[in-house]
Amino acid sequence: MAYIDPTHRARLAIGGEQAARRVVDVLTEVFFEGQAAVAAFERPDSCWDVTVHFADPPDQALVRQIVINAAGAEAATGLTFDTVEPRDWVWASLQDLVPVPAGRFVVHGRHDRDRIAGNKLGVEIEAALAFGTGHHATTRGCLLLLDHILKAWRPRRVLDLGTGTGVLAIAAAKALREKILASDIDPVSVQVTRENALLNASGHLVRSIRATGFSARQFATAAPFDLVLANILANPLRQMATPMARHLAPSALVILSGLLTPQASSVIAAYRVRGLVPLRHLRIDGWSTLLLRKLN
Repeated sequence: MAYIDPTHRARLAIGGEQAARRVVDVLTEVFFEGQAAVAAFERPDSCWDVTVHFADPPDQALVRQIVINAAGAEAATGLTFDTVEPRDWVWASLQDLVPVPAGRFVVHGRHDRDRIAGNKLGVEIEAALAFGTGHHATTRGCLLLLDHILKAWRPRRVLDLGTGTGVLAIAAAKALREKILASDIDPVSVQVTRENALLNASGHLVRSIRATGFSARQFATAAPFDLVLANILANPLRQMATPMARHLAPSALVILSGLLTPQASSVIAAYRVRGLVPLRHLRIDGWSTLLLRKLN
């Protein structure tokens, strides 16, 4: 459990959904790996409440500037900072988040466990000090493309690179009933993925390891991969194009996300010169998710 003493909080109300989404997206990009939990909820008056719980006292000037850049100076005038009682702050920030459907998959919290339809594959993700609850557009894009390709194909060797909370690894394990390798540079994410895999009765299928890129020895024995899921960021994805290609089987598929739509063309170019061609490009709320195939 993520008990932090004290809990530091920033709150503001924003008058429109698009502005709220911009603020949430930028905050999610800046604060990650357990630094903050960001949540936004629509009020009956159509305004949006954005709340950020921080593990440590935030740089208030930085947070204010992020809001100004994303939503304008007027939105930042309502930004407040305070300290609340010790509690499981990440859990509290996620309680009102609704289940996220993505094809046959539904990402949900414990409070919605009994609401998942029998013909869906539920992925239960509890609050933790790791990035990725399934509510971000990039995670949904990855799950939609995963669902799409698994309708006609069954990969045997699957890697979830930069696993976060293990959403994608657990989804793949549940759909395929095959062993999945999940890696992350953050040791907290590695532990959280293990715990979430156990929670989803997939602990025997998901192997979570700490690794930077493809440097760990486990990749050499697990490769070549038939499918790689990498929901990271544009720059690391471009930098890993060469080692990624080296660890792929012929005709392997790769799902890439964590990139803003304007960044997609440069990521596609980096992988095209390594022999991977784009098959599909999903755009959700300004974020892109790519499906690529290795030619040989």
